[in-house]
Amino acid sequence: MTQTLLSFGHGYSAQALSRLLLPLDWRIIGTTRSEDKATSLMQNGVEPRIWPGADMEPALNAATHLLISAAPDAAGDPVLAALQDEIAQRADQFAWVGYLSTTGVYGDHQGAWVDETTPLTPATKRGIARKQAEAAWADIPGLPLHIFRLAGIYGPGRGPFSKVRNGTARRIIKPGQVFSRTHVADIARILQASINQPNPGAIYNVCDDDPAPPEDVIAYAAELLGLPVPQAEDFATAEMTPMARSFYAESKKVRNDKIKQELGVRLLYPDYRSGLQSLFAQDIAE
Repeated sequence: MTQTLLSFGHGYSAQALSRLLLPLDWRIIGTTRSEDKATSLMQNGVEPRIWPGADMEPALNAATHLLISAAPDAAGDPVLAALQDEIAQRADQFAWVGYLSTTGVYGDHQGAWVDETTPLTPATKRGIARKQAEAAWADIPGLPLHIFRLAGIYGPGRGPFSKVRNGTARRIIKPGQVFSRTHVADIARILQASINQPNPGAIYNVCDDDPAPPEDVIAYAAELLGLPVPQAEDFATAEMTPMARSFYAESKKVRNDKIKQELGVRLLYPDYRSGLQSLFAQDIAE
């Protein structure tokens, strides 16, 4: 039987998973909102669906696995808003359902450690929306749901090098501020490990081993490029957009023991240094 992944919001992380599954003869159906992205997906072996718009019943009927990357909006989770009944009716059809959430659901812990058992106290609108979406998906009876709480995502095309090169990278200093982050290649490997070892109801933090201040990442990228480290700016007085400032509203270190102990994952990039070194080497090769 062909294994078929139906991926709602087939973006950066989902595409990385596709690159692992397609060589294993998986069928991948991915939704996108734009014709241009649909063309790109098709060129990479994914069957695109423009959604909202397309009739999703044939894809749902074919799916053995679901992946939800689409972000909630003011009206809640867009997939459930449109297709909750159809998905609930097929709950026992799916071998695995994955929901990509965020570590933002934990809220601010002033630099302390959190794990999957930490109470959810999100402080931002984005975090609150994700908490509500997690709960909505978990409420569907019989659905083999797996929740993945992703830290800050980086990887090819999403590294700090271009900003350092063009002089727009900023080293904003807020004492005690730390973020966890994760390389997209490790996200894909963690999702694949979960697909291979389903555990309905499981929640996994997806991040590396080394929570670090954001200014350290920028400084290391500059060092790799052989460029001057951008001047430090005090968070309290730095000119920033409300969106940019909101990213500094929460500080925490995220534990990732569960992906190692339960899924047996060994991270390719256990810290930002190894991740940036790989991106830099790839950048030079290209």
